[in-house]
Amino acid sequence: MDEAIGKLRQWIAESENIVFFGGAGVSTESGIPDFRSVDGLYNQKWAYPPETILSHSFFERDPEEFYRFYREKLVVRGAKPNQAHLRLAQLEQEGKLKAILTQNIDGLHQAAGSREVLELHGSTLRCYCARCRKSYPAAYINEGTGVPRCSCGGIVRPDVVLYEEPLDETILQKSMMYIRSADMLIIGGTSLAVYPAAGLINYYRGHKLVLVNRGVTPRDGEADLIVRGNIGQVFSQV
Repeated sequence: MDEAIGKLRQWIAESENIVFFGGAGVSTESGIPDFRSVDGLYNQKWAYPPETILSHSFFERDPEEFYRFYREKLVVRGAKPNQAHLRLAQLEQEGKLKAILTQNIDGLHQAAGSREVLELHGSTLRCYCARCRKSYPAAYINEGTGVPRCSCGGIVRPDVVLYEEPLDETILQKSMMYIRSADMLIIGGTSLAVYPAAGLINYYRGHKLVLVNRGVTPRDGEADLIVRGNIGQVFSQV
């Protein structure tokens, strides 16, 4: 791994237009469980599978159960940015990193100081009325019990992309633009199994495609460099 980290360090030094694409593995070292690991949400017992509870149709059908799951499993309390978040923010400050594309909804990249963060799946730090679109502070839905209601009577929902819902087209287009123009694309902490987000890497045209992951991904054969390990530990060395 030392040789791979050395090459990653060299490529970062040589690059001026880096884009980072990250998933749940970026935040696991901050104490936030991912969805697909052995200890992830997809392998924990619940009344329904997480994919079902976190779907648009389930939200409309049983918002009480949706919020019981959401508050217990998805709302982050007390998590802090780890070495990966902090190093990426530093690379942005140095002018090397142009954007972070994240599948995470925890806001830790912004907490670390990153500015250009494209949240592909939204954020638990924002919410709005599903009927009138009025915005509310995150605590309005993240704390308490029951189904939060707007003054208009509608349900106040988190600004996250649920299953069965499309990604924001503006964010998608901007993500494509950043990836197309990147001279280096670093992908970290993601299984590359969730589409359409994972398909964004098809827009990369450079020759420094780096995968930083603990396990194998379906796109390993396309990578110019693979670094195995926890992403926070890796980024603490680059």
